[in-house]
Amino acid sequence: MKAGGRAYTIMVQRDGTLSSRTLRIPVWVVRLAVTAAALFGLGLLAAILLYGPTVRAAGRVPGLERDVSRLRAENSKIVELSAAVDSLEQRYAQVRKMIGADIVPDPLRHAATLPVAPAIRAWASSTAPRFSSGAKVPQYWPLDDTGFLTRGQIGGTGTEAHPGIDIAVPTGSIVRAAAGGRVADAGQDPEYGWFVLLQHADGYQSMYGHLSRRLVATGDSVTPGQVIGLTGSTGRSTAPHLHFEIRRQGASLDPLTMVKEGRQ
Repeated sequence: MKAGGRAYTIMVQRDGTLSSRTLRIPVWVVRLAVTAAALFGLGLLAAILLYGPTVRAAGRVPGLERDVSRLRAENSKIVELSAAVDSLEQRYAQVRKMIGADIVPDPLRHAATLPVAPAIRAWASSTAPRFSSGAKVPQYWPLDDTGFLTRGQIGGTGTEAHPGIDIAVPTGSIVRAAAGGRVADAGQDPEYGWFVLLQHADGYQSMYGHLSRRLVATGDSVTPGQVIGLTGSTGRSTAPHLHFEIRRQGASLDPLTMVKEGRQ
């Protein structure tokens, strides 16, 4: 191929023949073809550079969708776990309140061979007495310590029946007589554990169960507010608390409707 003037001349001759063919291509056509080829190559390179990442990203879309689904599932589990932790914290706070926040055992109480007496509230002698000596019908709250009501009274005779209320307090809390009367019975029972049953006027009785210690005996006379025992977790019990009942003529009454004085 050679250039002559403003055109390129191409001679084509087949082997074994004397004739030949001459092709004349103008220079501008060749330049146009070269320019077009260059532009096409540049366009193809630009397309590769621009759309290559897009194509690769599109290829990763299914994997990203799977990752998003997995992250959403894990986030849902985290939300559920967070709700469970909040619930456990609330239950832990309730348990602390039930047992007086005494999570760490007192070393002295744990190691001593003799029982450690609980703290006792004292009142000045000039103040009026807390309990009326003439109170013969249950009307006083049996505890000095602030308790947490864990179970109320449920009437009936089935397995769900609960003749009284359960008040969660630390072991060793003072239990007082809700009214004056006589100790009708004091002993141990598979359900109530160590208990004290008081007989009051007009056919009323009050029962104090799950005690750790009884401070009165059958036949003793008690005055309103007298200390008759210490709370515990004896009998059918899973945690320290006082089971408190009020009865009249053998029928169970709701203590919360009768006892008004001294409730905290």
